[in-house]
Parts: sequence; C-alpha cells; structure tokens
Amino acid sequence: MYLHLGREIVVLQEDVVGLFDLDTSTWSKHTKRFLTAWEEKGQVVNVSDELPKSAVVCCGRDGRTVVYISQLSTQTLRKRAGEPLV
Repeated sequence: MYLHLGREIVVLQEDVVGLFDLDTSTWSKHTKRFLTAWEEKGQVVNVSDELPKSAVVCCGRDGRTVVYISQLSTQTLRKRAGEPLV
C-alpha cells in the first residue's frame, strides 16, 4: 500500500520507519539535532508550503533514509494509511 504525504509525494507504507508530530517533538534538543543532521545530508524533503505538522522518516529498499516534512497531521496520515503505523 501507498501513503500520500502531500503534494505529489507518495511512499510505500512498508518504508515508513517513524511518524512524528512536529508540534510536540520539536521541543526536544534530540529531535532538533536529528532533523538538522538529516537536513545537512540533503535528505529532508519539504512537501508543504504551509506550516509543517509532521515528519515522516522513510527507509527505502536501497537503504537510503529520507525525512519528509508534511503539512498533514500524524492523525491524518494514520487515517490515510488505514492501519497503525510505527
């Protein structure tokens, strides 16, 4: 199954490693360091021009990790998935 993250970005549900609420998780210095590190590696993709609400960490079959920043809430993404995500 596929998960639509916004705009024209669709990922395989099985590639989703984590789904993070940016309203609550960005207060942590660990989360800030995590996002900064992946951004410096060029592996953060912003799929929204609006206020970001979630970060979706995906690891593809090729082993490449990508962090998608979406305007959709974690609840909306979970509903779209139709099943619980990690």
